[in-house]
Amino acid sequence: MDMTNSRFVKIVIRAVLRVLFRILARLLFRVRVQGMDEALAVGNGQRSRLLVIANHESFLDGILLGLFLPVEKPVFVVHTEYVKRPLLRFSLNVTADYLPIAPSNPMAVKQIIRLLESGRPVVIFPEGRITLTGALMKVYEGPAFVAAKTGATLLPVRLDGLSRSYFSKMAHWPRKLFPRITLTILPPTALPMPEAPNAKVRRHKSGEALRRLMQEMALAQPQQRTLYSALCDAIRLHGRRRRVVEDIRQVEYTYHDLLKMSLALGRLAGRITEPGERVGLLLPNMTPTLGLFLGLGAFGRVPAMLNYTAGVDGMQAACEAAQIRTLITSHAFVEQAKLADKLAALQGLERIVYLEDLREGMTFRDKLWLMGWALWFPRQVEAEASTEDAAVVLFTSGSEGKPKGVVLSHRAVLANVAQIRAIIDITRDDRVLNVLPIFHSFGLTAGTFLPIFTGASVFLYPSPLHYRVIPELAYDRACTVLFGTSTFLGNYARFAHPYDFYRLRYAVSGAEKLSAAVREQWFEKFGIRILEGYGATETAPVIAVNTPMAYRSGTVGQFLPGIEHRLQPVPGIERGGVLHVRGPNVMSGYLKADNPGVLQAPVSSEGPGWYETGDIIEVDTDGFVHIVGRVKRFAKVAGEMVSLEAVEKLAQTASPDEFHAASSQPDAGKGEALVLFTTDGQVNRAALQKAAQQLGFSELSIPKKVVRVDELPLLGTGKTDYVTLKRMAEEA
Repeated sequence: MDMTNSRFVKIVIRAVLRVLFRILARLLFRVRVQGMDEALAVGNGQRSRLLVIANHESFLDGILLGLFLPVEKPVFVVHTEYVKRPLLRFSLNVTADYLPIAPSNPMAVKQIIRLLESGRPVVIFPEGRITLTGALMKVYEGPAFVAAKTGATLLPVRLDGLSRSYFSKMAHWPRKLFPRITLTILPPTALPMPEAPNAKVRRHKSGEALRRLMQEMALAQPQQRTLYSALCDAIRLHGRRRRVVEDIRQVEYTYHDLLKMSLALGRLAGRITEPGERVGLLLPNMTPTLGLFLGLGAFGRVPAMLNYTAGVDGMQAACEAAQIRTLITSHAFVEQAKLADKLAALQGLERIVYLEDLREGMTFRDKLWLMGWALWFPRQVEAEASTEDAAVVLFTSGSEGKPKGVVLSHRAVLANVAQIRAIIDITRDDRVLNVLPIFHSFGLTAGTFLPIFTGASVFLYPSPLHYRVIPELAYDRACTVLFGTSTFLGNYARFAHPYDFYRLRYAVSGAEKLSAAVREQWFEKFGIRILEGYGATETAPVIAVNTPMAYRSGTVGQFLPGIEHRLQPVPGIERGGVLHVRGPNVMSGYLKADNPGVLQAPVSSEGPGWYETGDIIEVDTDGFVHIVGRVKRFAKVAGEMVSLEAVEKLAQTASPDEFHAASSQPDAGKGEALVLFTTDGQVNRAALQKAAQQLGFSELSIPKKVVRVDELPLLGTGKTDYVTLKRMAEEA
């Protein structure tokens, strides 16, 4: 009888303490639970086996889940190290049953399976340990194999806010005593047992599926904000004194400085433009450019980033497509870049405004407004805007035709930033060296907004063509992240000292195919593995990328979380199909010169909202993307479709240290003939035939003509200028 009374007293005490803990947590952390209906439906016995998975941000994760997760009598699987802490052990005893397990314990999986088969819901953290970066850590295969083995229903739960608390392990982040905490309960799902020849491979495939699910969880919070409000969020989180931007003038600007610049320039530019107007920006990678960009958005204008390397025809087509009436540039930049003649040739503009003149219009009243009110209540300044409104107009490179205006919404840009953060850890300790122009989506989203919105610092450099200066700059500023194209990265490696990139954690290549020679050179000289990615301006831009957790040489990595894809076969091409994608980062639509100012929403043969990339790809069984080529970069030789990229690979095999590009010309006998442009004077048909035999390529892949050039024509973004090459081929 005494034992019964004692057990009853313990149950009552535990229930009372649980209620008190719950009230205290709500008061201190303002806990909000989203998706409660999903959890109630699953937790009320509709499914016999339930495995709850959650990201791991702090020591409080298990306690808060135990208090607020509406699942009856769950068992928490926790790291053995955590239960050695008396206070944590006491809190866990109050809130839930738990099973301490070391991730390295080979019997752990069997214990969890037995719990699930007994009907008890199990809560587990697949990362095993608390995140040190704020991004996803290593995901253990055990929980995934358990879910697949038992057929359990998976209930994903996303915790947000705890990483900023004093209970986390993220020492490099600013701490808050009681941050607001959100628990987002996502729809239940399942991990079917994958088909594989043995248990080891099945376990690995299950783990990969769970890792992708955990990455999808990182996008659980929709991006219901604008770029300007994202800047305000970053200021609130990281503090106004945080140094975040530096440029060639070697002045480090804080968040406060950037906000001040944005508000001042946005107000001044707002006087000479109309709400909703697309305002052309012809400016280099400098902090004022970024400030003006954000300021225009704050005051309801849409910056249209002109490519100053595109020539008069390219800029004229861009201005006509976007119906640009006002162009903002700089006297100093126009003089240094020798753009005066190009500006004079542009037609249809109502006004060309120079930043130097714009600043002179700052009155005492403007300064009073800025210093007395706007800087301290920045959110009150922003014009009413929706996340679906246009945030920027970028222009395609024109590598295969006339440039088109690509309208990217606030949702698209911020979604792509969130997608990148879900797979690559960028922290406050990082320093990004952005040499890519911000009129290019790669340089704008990944090179600029990714570090600014995550608290990392960024160095804006105006030209990627200074091959000797940039490695020295990376060394001097101890940069940890570098984005570039294969061509640029190859030239940096050629001129760099082996120690110039000693701090570099990530070197990411995009915009063009990564050369095998460049990849090997970086690994041999610097010990750095280049992460190749793939994207398009129309997707803000990243679609897929290799990461340290999911890397396969010769591919462009796996699709980012949140992106749907479909492949459509192409007649005459055996491998792969044309890629169509849909996701939160897809553009709002095109602005074209043949229909100026009219937004053409994305649509493909797959339906509205889908974007056809024009690229032929293969996706292997592990989800890695292989680029076969572009539809427009195939030549029909003697009735067969021949990939021009395959021709370039052939030349690269014959001469790995030089640069090569392929095009085609009309041929009366075979329809089209291949032309190879190369910087290597020793490459000839005999060398190419030998390489073709080595690679097993068809005789049709050997170009009819080989043309020696001093250098390949490049666009300002670093891509090969195939329009110029096509013209050269036809003249050859």
